[in-house]
Amino acid sequence: MKILDLYIIRKFLGTFFFTITLIIMVSVVFDFSEKVDDFIEKQAPLRAIMFDYYLNFIPYFANLFSPLFIFIAVIFFTSRMASNTEIVAILSSGVGFPRLLRPYMLSALVLASTSFVLNNWVIPPANAKRLAFEDIYIHDPFYFSGKNIHRQISPGTFIYFESYNAQVDIGHRFTLEKIEHEQLTFKLSGDFARWDTTRNLWTVENFREHIFDGTHETLREGSRLDTVFDFFPGDFKMRDNNVETMDYGALNSFINEEKMRGSSKVEIYEVEKYKRMVFPFATFILTALAVALASRKVRGGIGLHIGLGMLIGFTYILFMQVFTTFAIQGGIPPMIAVWIPNVIYGLLALTLLRLAPK
Repeated sequence: MKILDLYIIRKFLGTFFFTITLIIMVSVVFDFSEKVDDFIEKQAPLRAIMFDYYLNFIPYFANLFSPLFIFIAVIFFTSRMASNTEIVAILSSGVGFPRLLRPYMLSALVLASTSFVLNNWVIPPANAKRLAFEDIYIHDPFYFSGKNIHRQISPGTFIYFESYNAQVDIGHRFTLEKIEHEQLTFKLSGDFARWDTTRNLWTVENFREHIFDGTHETLREGSRLDTVFDFFPGDFKMRDNNVETMDYGALNSFINEEKMRGSSKVEIYEVEKYKRMVFPFATFILTALAVALASRKVRGGIGLHIGLGMLIGFTYILFMQVFTTFAIQGGIPPMIAVWIPNVIYGLLALTLLRLAPK
């Protein structure tokens, strides 16, 4: 590794960590000022605020916007190098632009690899502590109250509630059906299905049980049936952002379970999965784009580069949010929706690299 590589890598990583530290400090101050009333009202302990919330908030926030911070950092120090004619001197010495780009990509590889590991294995358990703190001291209690709930709880086994109140764990107009070889073999229905917290089982009131064996049907009725099912009250109480607490393996297993159950929120969970994959690639794309933009010395100097860089960075985030919404609404497959902004900005980066000073 040559002196040029070490020089650029040191500037890249140094500027990035300096930038992200400043932005995180400002973000923590704003976040604290916004939530201090909740902390006081709900008597959150200082230790919990510091170690359960902010200690886990900082890596989450830093990693969430790391591609944007990387983009701004590269724009800043590269435009300074261009303004000081360092880029011109490097290219004039016989170093080609692809060779100049190498230490940038090496630094991006380090940051992208770190982001990938953080996204999939480090930040999820940290998010579990942060979200648990928010549920206790910031948010109002989460209550699910749904109507016309259809779910597949295991292969060939389906449940239906006309309505379900998660606050008291009672479902109204309950039905469970088992289907084998496209034939209904079992049906259980009741006016209510109530979760018994002391015995950890379900109580079905005013039940009717049908067992079908070919052309023969067996009927059993009663006022009360205590039984266990392959679903629990917690299945109805999960916030959408709970997927942020799952590592890569747990998230994949959860998505497969929700697909099997016929959940309407599979797209939300798949967007989270593919975002974790795509973010590291965004690091390379935005780094190349920033170098192509900032390596040319212009009359506006650093200010013009930073202004243009901020505009492009925020439009990237806007594109990501727009296509994420399309994916959640079912208009675009989640994997394609998450990749579209990277493809668009990747093509833009390639175009600008071709036009960059050689």
